[in-house]
Amino acid sequence: MDEFQRSWLLAQLGPDTDPADLERRFFRLRSVRGVALEVLGERRAKLLADPLKVTVDGVVTMDLQENLRGIERQIEGVCQAPAPDSPGDEDEQDTAMAVTWLAPSRRYR
Repeated sequence: MDEFQRSWLLAQLGPDTDPADLERRFFRLRSVRGVALEVLGERRAKLLADPLKVTVDGVVTMDLQENLRGIERQIEGVCQAPAPDSPGDEDEQDTAMAVTWLAPSRRYR
């Protein structure tokens, strides 16, 4: 894994992620997107293993549903974002062409 791939992973997963763990996963999976999805999947599974909402009457309420939604949105973002080792990222750039007609908002006399 090169420095660019490592920095992309840390940007997706947070700076507190263990780089040695990322290296081991990359050696096994050979894809930075695969590593990111595996780590996020483990975080999601850990949240689902425990109750998402706990309430102790009159003392505390802990709700982790938004954390779960956030991780699911992050997984979607990693799936859609271009990864450093995705095929075609270096050769092709996505270009979009739009055509529009300009019309004046007011008619002057």
